Amino acid sequence: MEAIARIRSFNRTVTHQIGALEERFLGRDRSLGASRLLFEIGANGVEVRQLRARLNLDSGYTSRLLRALEAEGLIRTGRSSGDGRVRCVTLTRAGRKELAVLNRRSDQAAASLLSRLPEAQRPAFVSAMGVVERLLLASAVRLRVENPRGRGAQYCLQCYFAELAARFETGFDPARSIPTAPTHFTPPQGFFVVAMLNGESVGCGALRCRPDYGEIKRMWVAPASRGLGIGKRILQRLETLARKRRVSLLRLETNKALTEAQALYRSSGYHEVRPFNDEPYAHHWFEKAL
Repeated sequence: MEAIARIRSFNRTVTHQIGALEERFLGRDRSLGASRLLFEIGANGVEVRQLRARLNLDSGYTSRLLRALEAEGLIRTGRSSGDGRVRCVTLTRAGRKELAVLNRRSDQAAASLLSRLPEAQRPAFVSAMGVVERLLLASAVRLRVENPRGRGAQYCLQCYFAELAARFETGFDPARSIPTAPTHFTPPQGFFVVAMLNGESVGCGALRCRPDYGEIKRMWVAPASRGLGIGKRILQRLETLARKRRVSLLRLETNKALTEAQALYRSSGYHEVRPFNDEPYAHHWFEKAL
């Protein structure tokens, strides 16, 4: 209960200090919610569905905010040139000017908040905010089992293969690796887990259920989201899924270049064993009894 009370007190302090309750956020004629949409739309525009996912808003509330911004002449909505089913929103010329004003006033507000503290306390304040931000991001990550052919899963796999190609001494060609198929990671043969953060796919991992053991594959976390404990959470979710399938042994292999992956597996109770397959890109093989 003490932790909950502390969090509630923190929330009250933050909302007061940043002016979240003011009807005219940053001195402009709109709320924090409407202003936040302008920040998220940004100079390059965004799909409406991505906007809702990033801010965790329901479609009705998002539509009302977008209509209000459109009435101000700050945004325009339309169909994507690549997919007519997808709605996109971009800033107008007036919207870009307004975003510049908001950015300038946001900088001024941040500088004002910092200036109220003695200079000796400012580094600790900034550092603490960084820690809180990382922990809040970690708490916002959601894991879900997806179809390996789905959009989020395919995005993660493309990033995963590209990173392996860049980091391995000999590059990486999926055709040379032990072959896998989407069906290997589709229930009941297996599972494909995707980590989501603010509407974006930021990590993945897969479990293939073989007759005598389970095989962990495709473990990847986006570089910008590393340090949030996502890899360990994905691995733990795969282990939970394996236990539900009554899998008693998990195996995996990894390349010598992936030192952070090796550290994750060792810290999660996996121990190195003799090679159990002929994966050409592997240098280390691990097992864990469940």
